[in-house]
Formats: sequence, structure tokens, C-alpha cells
Amino acid sequence: MKPAQHGAAVAAESAAFVATVKAADLSTPVPTCPGWSLADLTQHAGSVHRWFSELLRRRIQQPPASREVDLRLPEQPDGFPDWLAASAAEAAEVFAATDLDAPMWAWGVDQHARFWVRRMLFETLVHRVDAELALGLSPHIDRALAVDGIDEFLTNLPFAFPFAPLTARLRAADRTIRFSCTDGDGDWLVALRPDGFALVADGPESRTADATVRGTAADLLLALYGRLDHRGDAFRLLGDPDLIAHWFAHSAF
Repeated sequence: MKPAQHGAAVAAESAAFVATVKAADLSTPVPTCPGWSLADLTQHAGSVHRWFSELLRRRIQQPPASREVDLRLPEQPDGFPDWLAASAAEAAEVFAATDLDAPMWAWGVDQHARFWVRRMLFETLVHRVDAELALGLSPHIDRALAVDGIDEFLTNLPFAFPFAPLTARLRAADRTIRFSCTDGDGDWLVALRPDGFALVADGPESRTADATVRGTAADLLLALYGRLDHRGDAFRLLGDPDLIAHWFAHSAF
């Protein structure tokens, strides 16, 4: 996907999220976010929209000293779905007024405004999936969106230590793990070194990996985010099982 497409995808994912929780019991537990109810999940998603929108408005050039923002929360939990819709609408207005190529601080690789729109997209998508799973629904993820999400996750994960501290343990003596789509193009090779790990960008298809996880793009995305068990029937695991187990035990986002 191109950066210009991410804003529309945020709107679509937000609308699907709102539709999912609108008529639901917001006290329903969310198993994929232990300790959270649907109300908590919806509040979190809308808060992310409003916080990222504030960062984009300010076009910050260094890490923010405070995360305070006026969330304008509803008085009652049953107002959360409409509040999330309003949060998404606010984000859309900010996107429209923002030069996505403008330089901007970000915690990941891409130091431009577009980083935050893409990050908001997959934050919204994954929590939309959480809501659907909590209600016993079968989530659908567009394949192109899933491929982009895998790339975004693996590109930025090496920089996620401040809020994903277990990633510091993703070290090894020059080992590689591949994530490969079974439903079309999509292949990512991650190198684990004694001093860290990173996505290998130069021709991963031609390199043999020490371990490989194969599945559809949507399933791979959900496995990387811990929403689907990589040991399930949806995946084919090749190579070193200990390396695969090590990755999934320490890559929680």
C-alpha cells in the first residue's frame, strides 16, 4: 500500500470497529487483551486516534514530554462507539490537512508524518479484530492490508523496546527467521545478531533461513501480533523450532 491510501484505510477500519461494538454489550471481556472489556478496548482505540492526531497537528520534532490530550470522553460507557466514530472523523480531518512527507519525529524507522497514519491504521485494525474475536466473529483482513501490516510490524519492531521490553532478548549468533505468505507475494527475512535484530531488505527470497513460518498474509499478521497461535494448523513451521519459539516468546507488541 502507498502512504496516501492509509488514511482511507484508517477510516474503513474505524467504521468496521464502530459497527462491531455499536450493538454489543460493552462489558464483554476481550480475551486477546487480558483484563479489558469492549468498553476498555474502544476507549483505547479512540484515545490513540486523538493522541496521534495531536502529534500530527503539532508536527513534533522530538519525543513528547507529556501524553496529555483532551480526550473528551463520553459521560457513560455506552457512548464509546459514537465517541470512537468522532475520534476517527477528527483524525481524518487532520490527515487531510497534513503533508504526509513532512519531517517529523517518530519512534520507528520512518521519520515523517506518514509514520503516524500507518501506525494508527494497524493499531485500529488489530483492535477491530480483538473486538470481533471477543464477540465470536471471524475477522476478515484484506490481503494487501495484511501484507502492508506485516511489513510495518517487522520494520518497526526493533525500535519498540520502550514499550515492548522483551524484544531486547531477540538476540542470537547470526540466525535468521523467515515469514512467508502462502497466498501470494510476501516474504520477510529477519536476522538475529548478538547485538540486536533487523529486517533484511536485500533479496530475502534468495537466502536460506534457519527457521520459516508460512501462512496466509492475514494469519501471519495476526500471529505476529499474538492474536493467532503460530503452532496452529494455519501455519507450516520449517527449520529450527526453538528459534521460532524464541521469536514468538519475545516479540509481543
